[in-house]
Formats: sequence, C-alpha cells, structure tokens
Amino acid sequence: MVAAMALMSTASGQNQRTREVVKGDGVAIEVIAEGRGPLVELLPSLGRDSEEMDPIAERIAQAGFRVLRPQPRGYGRSEGPLEKITLHDLARDQALVIRHENAGLLPAAGRAILAGHAFGHFVAKATAVDFPQLARGIVLISASQKTADPAVRQATAIATDPTQPEADRLKGLEWVFFAPGHDARLWLTGFHEKVQKSESIARDATPQSEYWSGGTAPILDLQAEFDPYRPPSSRDELVKEFGAQRMTTVLIKNAAHAVIVEQPVAVADAIIAWAKKLPR
Repeated sequence: MVAAMALMSTASGQNQRTREVVKGDGVAIEVIAEGRGPLVELLPSLGRDSEEMDPIAERIAQAGFRVLRPQPRGYGRSEGPLEKITLHDLARDQALVIRHENAGLLPAAGRAILAGHAFGHFVAKATAVDFPQLARGIVLISASQKTADPAVRQATAIATDPTQPEADRLKGLEWVFFAPGHDARLWLTGFHEKVQKSESIARDATPQSEYWSGGTAPILDLQAEFDPYRPPSSRDELVKEFGAQRMTTVLIKNAAHAVIVEQPVAVADAIIAWAKKLPR
C-alpha cells in the first residue's frame, strides 16, 4: 500500500515547492513537487539529482502545471535496490509516484508528461512502454541517437569520473556537455558514484528494443545545437522512425549535452508550448 511521509513546504503560494517521500513496492521515493495543473515529471541525467532543474521546474509550474521530480534511488531520501535492476524497475518508481499523485488530488491530475534529460529519457521511455495509461507524452532532453558514438561515450565516462585527472575530465566536459564559451567546471561536481553505477547497470541490462519506442505517446525531441550525442546527421532520425505526426523536434541553440543548465529557459518554454497543445 502506498504511503506518504515527511511533507515539507519550501515556498509559499499556489506554486509552493514541497518534498514528500512516497513508499510502495519495496522502495521509498523522495519527490520534489510544485505547481497545480496537468502533471509533468522531470527526470535527471546519469548519476545526478533533479535539484539542478529548479529553474525549469519553477517556470513550468508558473505556466500552470504540476511539476514532479522523483529523486533517483540512492539520492536524498530515495531508497531501493541499486543492484541487479533494469529500466523497468526505475519505471515502476515513476508509476508509483504518478499514481500516488493522482490518489492525493481531487480531481485527479491524470496522466503525466515524462520529461527525461540524457539518461532520464531512457526511464521516461520505459515508463511510457510499461505504463501507457500513465503517459500523456514524452520529452527527450539531449537524448542520444540510436547508436551513440563510442568516442563520445568514452569521453563521457572520463568526464563524469571523479577519480580521473581534472584536465582530462574538463576536456570531456567541454566537448560533450558544454557549448563553446560555457563554463564546463560547473559539472566537475554533482555526480553520485553509487547512483551512477546503479543507473548504468539498469540501462545496460535492458535491451534497447524494450524501451526505445516509448510506446505510442507523443514525443517532443529537444536537441542541443552542440551535443555530440546528437550530431546534425541524426537530427531527423526519430522522425523517420516514428513519423512526423508523433514527433515534434526543437533545436536548442548555444547548448550541448548539459542543456538543462545552459539554457533552462529555452528548455522550459519548449516543454510548456508543446504540452499546452497535447490533448488531455
């Protein structure tokens, strides 16, 4: 049975930001929430938490949405198995949160838009596949092309590993994560080793065919101009695969893989504009 505990207000007014722990299915998921209206879930990238998405969440909430940010297992007060898991396990965490939210609101907020940054987009897609009744739409933020460049993945592994020399890490961060002229040192910190390892295991243990489609939900594909995970040659990859009727593509200028901290306003506004056009 789902239970909630430790509700804490962190702001005031209709869009107040709260923290709550939702329990069920052998896990406890801390959820940062704000705003009122249709549900939007923001899912962070590999080994990072969702607090750096504060500006995006606040802007979306102010536009008339209820924004949920489930913290990954191992972060904050979120707890659950970290070994021998798949993306399907992490999808169940999202379903737990959405169902709890709907049980607690009158009238129910309904299905959620699942917006995942980088690794988060794998979880968003898996949730939409496993729980189509809970997915109103999917937002891919800096998602990789279907077959990522091995050199980019290697650079990412070095950049996000705090045991590597700082100079090597910065080289990878500057190439993969940040557009020219942006301060890549911002992400020398913030990677949680245990969470990052667990999420990598979950991703690698899940066949791509089990989550790649994202079910049948509409998709907004937010691509960053300088993201090597999404080179210009792959810009229309998903449109070709899933069709123009399902896909909406927006190019975020002057950003790379860390687009959520480089261009938070552009990311939030693209999500808001697209979400307002979706059928309820």
